[in-house]
Amino acid sequence: MNIPTSLKHKPVIISENYENVDGRYAYQSDAKGLSLGLAQWNDRGKVDISAKVWRYTGEKWSRQSEELPLHRVLDLAILVCRTKLHFREAYRYDNFYDPEKPVIDRIGLQGDAMTVAVCTDNEKINEDIKLFNQALCNDDELLGERLRTLSAILKEMGY
Repeated sequence: MNIPTSLKHKPVIISENYENVDGRYAYQSDAKGLSLGLAQWNDRGKVDISAKVWRYTGEKWSRQSEELPLHRVLDLAILVCRTKLHFREAYRYDNFYDPEKPVIDRIGLQGDAMTVAVCTDNEKINEDIKLFNQALCNDDELLGERLRTLSAILKEMGY
């Protein structure tokens, strides 16, 4: 299925077979493609690049298709990686975190820091964090494959 080029997001680099590799949703996904392109929010004289997940309902392109600035895509990757690192050692705590220290890390970015923390405002956090940990374990092979691929590409790029 071809990603549309007549909409406000202008694809430049695409992956049109994403539904075949969309994790546990592979071959059954409504996420039909990924693209990097010119953002839909661009104004005259201002050009931003965005990443977009293209979702198709079976009849039309979905309004639930997501478009993100590239730095947010990378921030999400950082959040995923730091979360995975936390859960490697989280078994040490009764509820997979220290209630006295819910902040997992502060990661320096742009002169400030992105706080990574357990959401203690969630009234069912002790139940939800166990479900979250189990889902991370269940998806370990899927995530591990992607993280190894990302690591190899970053190394090739000199990072």
